[in-house]
Amino acid sequence: MTSDIIRVSAVLITDTAGRALMVRKHGTAAFMQPGGKPEAGETPAQTAARELAEELGIIVDPGELAPLGTHRTAAANEHGFDVVADCFALTIADPTGIAAAAEIAEARWLTLQDLATLTIAPLSMKALLPLVWGEAPVSAALLARD
Repeated sequence: MTSDIIRVSAVLITDTAGRALMVRKHGTAAFMQPGGKPEAGETPAQTAARELAEELGIIVDPGELAPLGTHRTAAANEHGFDVVADCFALTIADPTGIAAAAEIAEARWLTLQDLATLTIAPLSMKALLPLVWGEAPVSAALLARD
């Protein structure tokens, strides 16, 4: 059985303390990287930059986003769908002024230890957070919550 596909851009945002910024949309439980679906004519980096501005008030030039490749996993909030994400990285030195907006209910800076107590999107668990803290520590933190 093949899944339907949702195409998005996602940004792995970290700070100098080694935390990762995660968001949770209104009406959902899963935390994920900020990002979203492209508008007509946008490149993946342009989509990512626009979504950061809309969702968190982060203004960034698309050229400042470091490409991390394209990853496919099960979608967090759409049963039966896969998400194919063009992923980028961004490090923020000063996290002040970041605030949840638009469809975002909550924006939270997470540490590895937080993973054991929260619902985390498959894309984040399998592809992006291991880039911050390592694959084995992320797997161990997720197993600790079961």
